[in-house]
Amino acid sequence: MSSTNGSRNGSAPLPTYEVVIVGAGLGGIGAGVALRRAGVENFVLIDKWDRVGGTWLANTYPGVAVDVPSPVYNFSFQPRSQWSRFFAPGVELQRYAEEVVDRQGLRDKLRLGAGAVRGVFDEQHDLWRIGLEDGSEITARHVIGAVGGLEQPHKPDISGIDDYTGKIMHSSRWDHDYDYRGKRVAVIGTGATALQAIPQLAKDVSQLTVYQRRAIWIGPKPDFPMGATANAVLNFVPLQYLIRTVGNVGVNAGLGAGLAISNYPRITSAGLTVAETAMKAYLFSQVRDRELRRKLTPDYRFGCKRPSISNDYFKTFTRSHVDLVTDAIEQFTPTGIVSADGREREFDMVLCATGFKVMEKGYTPPYPIYGRDGLELGEFWDTHRFQAYQGVSVPKFPNAFLIVGPYAYAPGSYIPLIESTSAHAARVIKETLRRGATRVEVRQEPHDRYFARMDERAKKTHLFTQGCVSSNTYYINYQGDGAAFRPSTQLEMYWENRHFPLSDYRFTTTSVRELQEATS
Repeated sequence: MSSTNGSRNGSAPLPTYEVVIVGAGLGGIGAGVALRRAGVENFVLIDKWDRVGGTWLANTYPGVAVDVPSPVYNFSFQPRSQWSRFFAPGVELQRYAEEVVDRQGLRDKLRLGAGAVRGVFDEQHDLWRIGLEDGSEITARHVIGAVGGLEQPHKPDISGIDDYTGKIMHSSRWDHDYDYRGKRVAVIGTGATALQAIPQLAKDVSQLTVYQRRAIWIGPKPDFPMGATANAVLNFVPLQYLIRTVGNVGVNAGLGAGLAISNYPRITSAGLTVAETAMKAYLFSQVRDRELRRKLTPDYRFGCKRPSISNDYFKTFTRSHVDLVTDAIEQFTPTGIVSADGREREFDMVLCATGFKVMEKGYTPPYPIYGRDGLELGEFWDTHRFQAYQGVSVPKFPNAFLIVGPYAYAPGSYIPLIESTSAHAARVIKETLRRGATRVEVRQEPHDRYFARMDERAKKTHLFTQGCVSSNTYYINYQGDGAAFRPSTQLEMYWENRHFPLSDYRFTTTSVRELQEATS
């Protein structure tokens, strides 16, 4: 390992690491494995938490679980064969992250309790300076951003919220020391998180009130315990890989078909109608009260927001101590919440299941990142729209890569996305080392072509043609773009991130540029 202040014969200082990976969730872990497979060993994974797992470490609310089948939600290089359920609880996903770190030999690459607060590209020396929460700084030739999108909580902007004197928490910051049993509890939000937490809370509280802004499309959840027999079957490696492949294709088709066939709006519309009919039939089988069914039926087309699955969410609202409020929230009081109808309800605890900052400001990092000429990434995206080549690289941010950037994610399991973008970053870094270069930056033209291609496709999808713009979906950001998803199949995502032309990047060295400047 080279010293931060070391140099070659008095030349530019060497960075401490070849690569720093920011984030030790599954994205950062996948990036570490990709680097090692590419022959890059001088790297470190940093994270503000004291353990790995990212999303699955931060989110520990009652009922938290993966929403794709467990046999699908694991890395291709390390399938897991022991799950308690077909849709595993969050604690098992965090445990799986620990297992991958150990089996892939990444434990000594971790620097935990070291949250990043800024990133600055040193143009003179072609390295990144990463400031940490404790005031220290580390340097690296390259940086890979793997901060999860479902980990930074979004606090609702509601008048009086700071005056509330009861217990208030966000779903991603669950306080396990607080005993909610027998209490009056409010839940704000009815997205995927609330869908899991509400039935669990209803079992133990004296009164549960759910504030719903928009209903969510929900289907039945084919969940079941994964006993010894089922797990033994998964231990048969060929079958394990077959199930994983078929499962990924199925999940991709279920979640992303409308995005992948954007040029066939009639087919897309017909498919959405079939899905809506099936989901309404499921709702009818769960709730017979007509007025309650009306409140629980979305007023937007299927696919405008991410649909979900549950076997007990609808039934929870038929219980006598559970209320569904569809009037907007006006304000908090010191003891409760006032809704638009003027009614004040008092609560001992309020759970904000109000999503994450990826839904608020797109992919804006949780800390400032400065590239060439002092350009800040969040400000650049805010002014010029969210964009990144293959969802990985942005011009004027040399030696920097993203695991989940704009137009990166073809809907389905997140694991194929992580493996795809990690492979992309590792391939570029490996080539940079092979050439002896100190700087690599995506060229403007291929970047712009990719952005234009994705933007054109996105605007043809059901998100923009089937009335989704008015559904308040995070699929469409505040700029009117569909940057949250890559409108393609996961197969295309997989292939293009591994076989892009290396000529789409510009490789240079500090010494060559200095010579060119001196002779110009």
